[in-house]
Amino acid sequence: MEYLEFELPIKELQEQYEKACKIGEDSEVDVTETCKQIEKKLEQTKKDIYKNLTAWQRVQLSRHPNRPYTMDYIRALCGETFLELHGDRNFGDDKAMVGGLGKIEGQSFMIVGQQKGYNTKTRQYRNSGMASPEGYRKALRLMKSAEKFGLPIVTFVDTPGAFPGLEAEERGQGEAIARNIYEMCNIKVPIIVVIIGEGASGGALGIGVGDRILMLENTWYSVISPESCSSILWRSWEQKQIAAEALKLTAKDMKKQGLIDEIVKEPLGGAHSDREKTFKIVTKSIISAYEELKKLPPKKLTEQRMGKFLEMGVYAD
Repeated sequence: MEYLEFELPIKELQEQYEKACKIGEDSEVDVTETCKQIEKKLEQTKKDIYKNLTAWQRVQLSRHPNRPYTMDYIRALCGETFLELHGDRNFGDDKAMVGGLGKIEGQSFMIVGQQKGYNTKTRQYRNSGMASPEGYRKALRLMKSAEKFGLPIVTFVDTPGAFPGLEAEERGQGEAIARNIYEMCNIKVPIIVVIIGEGASGGALGIGVGDRILMLENTWYSVISPESCSSILWRSWEQKQIAAEALKLTAKDMKKQGLIDEIVKEPLGGAHSDREKTFKIVTKSIISAYEELKKLPPKKLTEQRMGKFLEMGVYAD
């Protein structure tokens, strides 16, 4: 298990607990009481740390290397029923955007999401979850197919942003994202969006328009990352903690501003600390949202979705 800087007190107590237990196993000394005391202190320390997380610490947790990614959720929620589909039928197959058909609790869904890599090689293969235009066009193709066959859609958002390379701009990155936003507003089947890690900029919005927006507790959703915001305002990344607070990017902030519908609670320590429990919680939230949405006729569904996004923010003619 890897620990973040603010989690070091937990690491120290965990190591003490393991050493005490090993002494008890390797000798005749009774350390039961000592182990119980350390375990109790460990639990309390975890509660104290995780109930008072700053915005920047939540950003760090959302990027934890052990945190489950889109394909982890798909495998856990769908098992062997998932059939991955490829290509945008125009340019190519973007490995940063995955999608396909799968069953969750017996219900068929079209599932789309950004996929990051687990190590240097897979990060390069997946372009660190930063999709190119063909990725967004693939996502839209799959969602339009779902609409044709009357299948609900689930999208998993986890990206540091859309790919900013020259070749992406040449192939119409901005148009591809704008087209997705426009088309997703009018798709006549339920769309459930789950923010499972980073939700940055238009890269997230390209698959982020839905009837229900669910956001895991230790994730963030913003027009810009704290580091980029800091570099623009202060010409340095050193103010990223201040930028994170100012951006109001946490799940709690998003719910307060009416930009998401539900905060999905994570196990103590984050989604990576107990993956199985996280998968069960997310499954329950998705199915619960679908049970509500499936009762609505297509016209009502799109009207509510459009109204939901038009009410966001403040504007004047």
